Formats: sequence, C-alpha cells, structure tokens
Amino acid sequence: MSRSTGAKPAEPGIAEANRAVLRRFPFDDDQDLRDARRGFMGTTRESVVRDATGRTVWDLDAYGFLDQDCPDTANPSLWRQSRLCSDHGLFEVTGGIYQVRGFDLSNMTLVEGERGVLVIDPLLCAETAAAGLALYRSHRGERPVTGVLYTHSHVDHFGGVRGVVTDEDVAGGVPVYAPQGFLEHAVSENVYAGTAMSRRAAYMYGAALPKGERGQIGAGLGQTVSTGAVGLIPPTVDVTRTGQTETVDGIRMVFQLTPGTEAPAELNIHFPDRAALCMAENATHNLHNLLTLRGAQVRDPRVWARYLTEAIALFADTTDTAFASHHWPVWGRDRVVRFLSEQRDLYAYLHDQTLRMLNEGLTGTEIAELMELPPALERAWHTHGYYGSVSHNTKAVYQRYLGWFDGNPAHLWEHPPVESARRYVAFMGGADEVLRRARQSYADGDFRWVAQVVNHVVFAEPDNAEARALQADALEQLGYGSENGTWRNFYLTGALELRHGTLGTPTSSTSPDLLTALTLEQLCDALAIRVDGPRSWDADITVRWNLTDGDPVTLRLRNGVLIHATGSGPAVATPDVQVTLAERDLRAVLAGAVPPAALTTRDDIEVSGDLGKLTELFGHFAAPDPDFAVVTP
Repeated sequence: MSRSTGAKPAEPGIAEANRAVLRRFPFDDDQDLRDARRGFMGTTRESVVRDATGRTVWDLDAYGFLDQDCPDTANPSLWRQSRLCSDHGLFEVTGGIYQVRGFDLSNMTLVEGERGVLVIDPLLCAETAAAGLALYRSHRGERPVTGVLYTHSHVDHFGGVRGVVTDEDVAGGVPVYAPQGFLEHAVSENVYAGTAMSRRAAYMYGAALPKGERGQIGAGLGQTVSTGAVGLIPPTVDVTRTGQTETVDGIRMVFQLTPGTEAPAELNIHFPDRAALCMAENATHNLHNLLTLRGAQVRDPRVWARYLTEAIALFADTTDTAFASHHWPVWGRDRVVRFLSEQRDLYAYLHDQTLRMLNEGLTGTEIAELMELPPALERAWHTHGYYGSVSHNTKAVYQRYLGWFDGNPAHLWEHPPVESARRYVAFMGGADEVLRRARQSYADGDFRWVAQVVNHVVFAEPDNAEARALQADALEQLGYGSENGTWRNFYLTGALELRHGTLGTPTSSTSPDLLTALTLEQLCDALAIRVDGPRSWDADITVRWNLTDGDPVTLRLRNGVLIHATGSGPAVATPDVQVTLAERDLRAVLAGAVPPAALTTRDDIEVSGDLGKLTELFGHFAAPDPDFAVVTP
C-alpha cells in the first residue's frame, strides 16, 4: 500500500507473531505449489481486461508483488495462499477438461465434447469470461460453446455468462444447466438485501484498497472480484435429483444435489468417462464460510458434511481427479478421498463441538475463543481459515441454532451503538481518558482491545480526529496479522475509511438481467422492502394493474405495508386507480425505469381513476443507500 493512504509499518508484536507462523506450519511442503501449476498451458499477453469503455475490470499483473518474500505486514500463511491463487492462465485438469484460473475470483472450467465445449461457471462478469474463453480457444481451437452449467447460485459462478453465449445461442438449442431452485436464490440474494451485501462486500474483498504488502493481497478463496458487466441467462435444464444423468455434446454427467451447503442451490458433477469429479464450491483449499462477512443466510455444516460423505460414497471409487470452481485440483484416488474426508471432518467438527459447548451454556463468543481444530486437521493447508474462519464460523453455528440472543437478560435490551458509546465514554472518564489508556494498550500490543474500546469514542464523538486515527492504526495492525483474507480486507478497509472517509461501493451484483429474472411476485416483494413504514402509516392506496397478457395484479399500501395480490377475491380492495398494460411495461414501472406520470403519454396504456394516487404510492418508497457508514455512526 502506498504511504499516501496513511498505512503504517507493522508493530513489533505483529511482526513477531507473523514470523512465528513461519515456524509453526510446514512452509517447505510444496505439494500445493506443484498442483497449482500442474497442467499450465499459457496465459494471455494482454494483462488488463477492459470493458467497452476502456475501464479496467481485471488486472492479471496486479499481484505480481506476491513473488517477493512475505513482509512483516502480512500473515505468511495468507501470503502463501494468495500467491497460489494469483497464478493465472489456462490449465489442463485431465483429458478434455481445462480450467481458466486467476481471471476472476472464481475458476471457469471447460469440458470438451464431440463438437464444442461445455462451460462450467462462467466467472463473475462478461469481460473476464470472454477473455478466459478467448485464452482457451487460442490453445484448443475455435470450438463453439455447446452447453453452459451453473454449479450454484452465487454471482461469481454465473454473472459472466454473456461473455460465452448469447440469448440467441440458448434459443437455438445451447442448454443451460443449473440445480433446482437456482434462479429463485440467484435473484433473491442479490436483490432483497443486495444493497447492504454489496456495501459489506466492498469491505470483504477490499475493493477500495491499493494492492500491495500493506493493502489488499487476496481474499483466500481467490484474489478479489472483477468489476465488469454482470448478467444472467436463465437455466433451460433443471437438475432435480441426485443420480440424474445428462449428456450434452457427448459429455456424460452424473449429478449430486447439495442444497443448503455452500449455497442454497448447489450441485456436484461426476464425469464417469473421465474419472473426474467437480466439487463446485463444496470442497476447496480453505475453510469456507458458514456465514459470510458480507451477510447471507447461515449455511448448515451438518448437511455440508453429510453431502461430502455422500460424494465419497458415490464417486470416490471412480474418481482420479477432483477439481472445484476455486483453487486448484487434487490428483490421485487416495489423495482425493483424503482431501474430501478432511473437508468433511472440518465442517462436522465445527458443528458438533459448537453444539456440545452451547449445550454446556457457553455463548457464541466464548465458544469461538475456545474452539481449536484437531492437530491432524490443522496441519492440512486446505483446512486453514483463509476465507471462512473457525471464529466466525463457530458464531454462525451458534446463530443458526440459537439466534442473536445469548440468553443473558442484560443483553436483551441494550442501547444501540451510539447511545451505548456515549454512556461508556462518560463512565470511563471521557474521551481524553479513554484515548490515553488506549494509547498505552496500543503500545502494549493489545490491538484487539484498542479496536474494541476506541470504537466507543468514535461512535460517541465521530468527529474526534485522534480517536479515528488511533482506531485506524489498531485495525491496520489486526489486518496485518490476520490469516483470513476477508478479515484482513475488513480491517484495512475500515482503517482506510476512518482516515479518508467513506469510499463507497465500487461493485453491485444487481443488474438488469437479475431484475428481469425476478418473478412479478419477487419484484413486488423487492418493492415492499423499500416502503418507508413510519412515513406511510396513514396511507391507504390501492392500484390495480390489468395485464393484457396475464392475470391482474393489485398493490395495496396500508398500515405501512405493501401487499400484492393476483387475480380477484377478498384480498383485493377496490382500486383508486387502474392501469391496463403489458407485463413488460409493468415491470419497467415497478423497477423505476418508467415514472408513473409517463403512463398517460402512451396510446397502448389505459389509465382510469386517480393517477395522483399512483404517484403518491411511489412517493412512499425510499431509495437504499449503497454507501452507508460502517466504521462510523
């Protein structure tokens, strides 16, 4: 990180802790390095991927600094992982299966068929996907894309689809495979809570951080997220059961459905003719998230472990290579079984031991402090918490079973952060006294306590420059020492925003394709989330949309709640205004692309009743804030 950002060197305690990591783990084990580079065929000459306007959406050379020895400002284990993830190019996995790695957060897999190639998980944006496909073709010829497969419902596994196929290709017979429930979860996750998730994802992936030894060095699962055009072409073939077999372009696939593991809709794929197993994101070279720091539904480690056991039982005897949509493959039947078994044991152990301790009365925070992995698991590099962590995954298990409340009534009705902070600071003798004591704690190397206590001063007095500076320094040191890539990015982004103000959200997963993929019911639900409840308590507005190509849809705002109903019946009130139009026009209005007043200018749209009520209805919707404060009130 450049000095101009205010980044400082590592404090002696952090530097020594990082050196201790070198002594603790087997850094002379180069198996991962050999695996990550095995099958390398070449990379592109053009190091920068740009969008149509010339803006950079991915820089292949951005992490060249990782070839140096690990500095004091980074955990050596995370530095090692980031170096492995930064290798980019086309790699042969096994006969007829190739991967483009290092072109985005995720991998794109290409399986050759009789005429063309099946594309599995076309990255996050169209630009990186197109660059990856071009690289493949430069080595393997101009093979057409004869199928697309989404392994699960996260945007880095489908967002680049328009870089490899078009709507016309799909309409012309190119199938798009996905697990059952894919479309519902893909669009709902990125729309309902999409603004908050995108803002927090900016912290999680360190999007605003300069890349370098004092800044962003990776995210554990991959380096970072690309910033190009996100798209979605809906699936044409649903995988609905384990054991389902599909053949495309001569490529035989046997599927295992794994809902509720790394994603609500996910699957693994066995290629029996190639003795290869795609584990999607269910087994990668790190401990994954049970609850991501950007926010999501809590995942179930119990069923995650169970599905890994099932994968071993179903496929291990006929698998010589296991690969995933992140990181590098594992070769050799015995190594594959060991890898999958250790991944299974990892999630099962965290689940079972958290339940044991919570039933002994420990809280999530207490369990996280006590949880240690068995030595055999800790020695395996692929179980390290580069992306998920033992600490926050343990808290996620607690949350899944018991929720946010730890049972102590003192925590049942606490003051919100600002009010609590003002009282804490007053109790502790005022801001000056808190900062005096915190500076001593900083000198003692207790950065964790400094961050906890000075946060109260920042929230009580957000303009206190001394508090913000000390808090930034403490967060920075915690980032330098973190093995977890997303923790490092959170800490360092927090430090950067404390020093320079809110830097905003550079990427958003909500795109026109995702909005188009919403059902009318989901679109109405997304609109209901935006109602400013208190400002709408006294409103009572009913609008009926008479669709020329579907059943009528009625929206009613009452008691601060927007209800929608299809058809007619007791749930549908007498409308204040009726609009007759096509579904595509209704979608444009609900999505905000067409203002209500513009409806009267269209000859093909009929409006009757009080149009002012429609305008009033839309006046009750609040716009989300994509740049809300995180480290300040």
